[in-house]
Amino acid sequence: MFKAIILLKRKSEASHNEFRGWWLDQHAPLARQLPGLLKLTFNPVSGEGQSQYDGVSELWFESRQSFEDAYASEIGQQVAADSMAHVSERTRLFCDEFTVKD
Repeated sequence: MFKAIILLKRKSEASHNEFRGWWLDQHAPLARQLPGLLKLTFNPVSGEGQSQYDGVSELWFESRQSFEDAYASEIGQQVAADSMAHVSERTRLFCDEFTVKD
């Protein structure tokens, strides 16, 4: 299983609550439509100023190729554009997931 972890930092003109509202209420329903997506979690950072990032998303796909194909699709391009319109920084970490305890 392939996993992408994405660290997000909001744009400076958005408050912590504005970012959280956009991410959970507007962006999540869009991201949920990515083809081949097996699982998706959004982890907003609790409280302002707790971290240099405002949120961490986790996306599971069958393979790295499935991830690439998803973001090459029309909906994937919309997801990426929506994200980049609302964040000042997006750091992607590509991982192989090994569950130690479920």
